[in-house]
Amino acid sequence: MSSTTDDDAALTRAFQNGEERALAAAYARWSPLVFTIAVRSLANAADAEDVTQKVFIAAWRGRTGFDPARSPLPAWLIGIARNVIADTHEARRRQRRIEESLAATIPSHRADDSAGVVNRVLVSDEIDRLEPVPQQVMRLAFFDDLTQVQIADSLGLPLGTVKSHMRRSLHRLRARLEASDDSN
Repeated sequence: MSSTTDDDAALTRAFQNGEERALAAAYARWSPLVFTIAVRSLANAADAEDVTQKVFIAAWRGRTGFDPARSPLPAWLIGIARNVIADTHEARRRQRRIEESLAATIPSHRADDSAGVVNRVLVSDEIDRLEPVPQQVMRLAFFDDLTQVQIADSLGLPLGTVKSHMRRSLHRLRARLEASDDSN
């Protein structure tokens, strides 16, 4: 066996056993690989950095499910990275849909570039006017880019309750924004 293979096997055992130095060593060794895959897919260094951190956090938390007989540690990390990258792409699509949905509710007869800033401020102000729980739900959706399922888990609410809060809040936001636009 080569020295690298021995080092990998020792690192894998230490990682499985929960030795923190192994997490640091695995991160030092394979984070550039994970980052490169993420940045190539996402075309954004900040998002790739987030993905890299999420991959190693998920790997550390899920290390008891890692089986080196099925795949080596770097391959397992890449598998986790693919899932996190897919989640990031989905979060981007979801954010675009939310923004497009909100943009559709805001009249677009303003021609200057400041309209976008004004609209974002109006939306943020209107979210601030919501009751505490709906406000929290909308902030997690808009600003933290969480799915309804993630919001339900995060807040300990039933999924149906989260969906209801979002639906009612979007209707209220739309009505308020239309009313404020009519008054201008």
